[in-house]
Amino acid sequence: MQDILQHIVGHNDLHAKWLNTLSFMENAGARKISACEHPTLVDFIQLKHAAEEHRHAYYLKKQIAKVSADTCKTYQLHELLAPHQTRHYLHQLDMQACRYLKNTFGLQGSQLKYAAYLFVTYAIEVRADALYPVYQAELDKAGSKVMVRSIIVEEEGHLEEMIHQLQDFAPDWEVHARHVEKLEQQLFDNWLAAIGQELTQYA
Repeated sequence: MQDILQHIVGHNDLHAKWLNTLSFMENAGARKISACEHPTLVDFIQLKHAAEEHRHAYYLKKQIAKVSADTCKTYQLHELLAPHQTRHYLHQLDMQACRYLKNTFGLQGSQLKYAAYLFVTYAIEVRADALYPVYQAELDKAGSKVMVRSIIVEEEGHLEEMIHQLQDFAPDWEVHARHVEKLEQQLFDNWLAAIGQELTQYA
């Protein structure tokens, strides 16, 4: 991952697509959180989390101007890295997690949606806590004007909040979280491999 990020940060057009790709995924996460909301039983943390993910998407989008002007204005396929893997990443994880949670806990309807929100968001926050610091380190090394430190701090807070909610959901939550993390790891590996393939165009 470090080599890929070093390559990305070293090419402005590629870097713009990377920022746009991260923005798309943050936005997709925010929309997924909102889609999981109960019509009336929505708590403060869920609202806060959706709002912050939307803000991350906006912040990353703004950062694009620091590396490449007038590019990546939308989330069209040609403006994303590994576009097909990127667009389906979160949806696939959500579907796989739902299948597992339905079989394990016998949940359905709004209860299944909420459980999926907890476990999928947890897995994504674990990923964010691994990805963003490595990215920031590469930005620092390159002396880039782009910064993601504010996102790192908020994602760390999100992870703590998800752990507290999962502890309330099930005493053995960690067993099930590990399973969802394995599902996410496979999707992440495929996503990163697809990005690696695209980097050959920028050698």
